[in-house]
Amino acid sequence: MNDKLIDAHGLSKSYSGTPALRGLDLAVPRGSICGFLGRNGAGKTTTLKLLLGMLRPDAGEIRLFGEAVDAEASSIAARRRIGFVSEDKELYPFMSVGQTIRFTRAFFPGWRRDLEEKYLELFQLPLGKAVRKLSKGMRTQLMLLLAMARGAELLMMDEPTSGLDPAMTEDILRALADLAASGGTTIFFSSHQLAEVEQICDRVCIIDEGQAVIDGELDELKSQYRRILLTFDGEPPNALAGLAGIDHLRQRGRTASLLAHGNVDAMVDRVRELKPSSIEVRSVSLKELFLDHVRGE
Repeated sequence: MNDKLIDAHGLSKSYSGTPALRGLDLAVPRGSICGFLGRNGAGKTTTLKLLLGMLRPDAGEIRLFGEAVDAEASSIAARRRIGFVSEDKELYPFMSVGQTIRFTRAFFPGWRRDLEEKYLELFQLPLGKAVRKLSKGMRTQLMLLLAMARGAELLMMDEPTSGLDPAMTEDILRALADLAASGGTTIFFSSHQLAEVEQICDRVCIIDEGQAVIDGELDELKSQYRRILLTFDGEPPNALAGLAGIDHLRQRGRTASLLAHGNVDAMVDRVRELKPSSIEVRSVSLKELFLDHVRGE
């Protein structure tokens, strides 16, 4: 059994000569919840469309469930095992909630009636209400029900909690965490909500300008990185910029902030040789990792 449900290498894609992806590598292990992060225009939606077969890459390889998806037969077989929730939350507006569920159920022999009933109760979806009259949050919940009850092994979502109130967001996050823990479903979703990603994800991939800048297990990444804050009597020395293991350096007046990874203790010893008047070492949050890697400061 292949441990990587999504395994992509060197993905490149351009629109009218403008690159959207520049050799993106992406790996999502089986059973994980992976948050896919990046600024607007970083390439997140393009990546999802490539994985779903809605676009073809200009270069690179995609394997889903261990099978290459460049051939039509293997591509269709893989995508039968995937559930997708789009950012637009598009459904047939003339159908009721119950009609939408029955219509979708007919296409999937492995449909889970137990999950259908579970999420109907959890989300309190009104079976007789027309889809066009549902709030954005209810449409999101209905699409999640349709994706989860079909028995998908891999659930991909584009901004699933966008525009939802905090209570509804919490219900959805709990449902996703429970689905991964109890059902073994692998979840891959793009989001701008860093706190939500930090709450339920065990893995993150941050992309910027079409390339992965951070990729790995969240706890391991947070343990590898540290913020080193320095104060000097005068201007910070130029030697700071040449230190190995420093991902990002920001200087303001007599202070310097270093995002460091690796052997931080050894790094602090080297920094101490530059005679700062104070040194402070702090742990970092996902928000700090994200901002330092995508703001380009």
